[in-house]
Amino acid sequence: MRKREEEATIMKLENQRAVVTGGSRGLGLGAVEALVDRGVKVTVVARTAGDLEAVGGRLGVATIAADVTDREAAAKILAEARPTILLLNAGAPPAMAPLDEHSWESFSNTWETDVKAGLHWLQAAISTPLEAGSRVLVGSSGAAVNGSPMSGGYAGAKRMLWIMANYAERLSAERNLGIRFQTVVPRQMIAGTGVGDAASSAYCAKLGTSLDKYMERFGAPMPPRQFGEYIISVLTRPEFETPRAFNLKGDDGVTILEDAAA
Repeated sequence: MRKREEEATIMKLENQRAVVTGGSRGLGLGAVEALVDRGVKVTVVARTAGDLEAVGGRLGVATIAADVTDREAAAKILAEARPTILLLNAGAPPAMAPLDEHSWESFSNTWETDVKAGLHWLQAAISTPLEAGSRVLVGSSGAAVNGSPMSGGYAGAKRMLWIMANYAERLSAERNLGIRFQTVVPRQMIAGTGVGDAASSAYCAKLGTSLDKYMERFGAPMPPRQFGEYIISVLTRPEFETPRAFNLKGDDGVTILEDAAA
């Protein structure tokens, strides 16, 4: 994979500046590891100081403890870090229950976290603005395509993030900002992540099956570090420069989910 990056790349990663929200564990941490391995100067933004201290000490990245739903924090971090790569990965595990058992509070928790954070960070990327040629990758979910009946408003929240990334891409084009906004859509549950563990446990209980049996339906696993390698592919491969959204899956790697608008 590294040889292919060197042969044909649309973004040389060494010495680029990246900000990764939710980068202290799970998928975000996998992306941080892959970026650091390519010589990217990474700033990790997360809420938990202990997790940040651990990742900062191990990988030598800059860390910022912040609430990603804080609009002022988003604007301040982007203004100071000036990233050329922004990965919006932070989010809350959904409350798991059938539709008729949700309160509005449990149903909407991912709207109050994931969507709210996405709005503020996308707004900040445009208003700062990030420099021309920057890439903004918005983390979504396969639930945005297929739904997730035990996850309350989660599927809709992840679809909204995808739509918001497209809105931001249009604004960038209209204003000649030169910033590319794209959505990455993991198409399987991933063990060892907050969302993956919460959702797989709930569906196993509902179906009366074991975790191993349930996870087999997704094919080859996609651990966080593999996710990180797929993020590298999105950033560097020429065929991924303009599409709006990508499938990420252990069996298939990165494939185009939504092409650029005509």
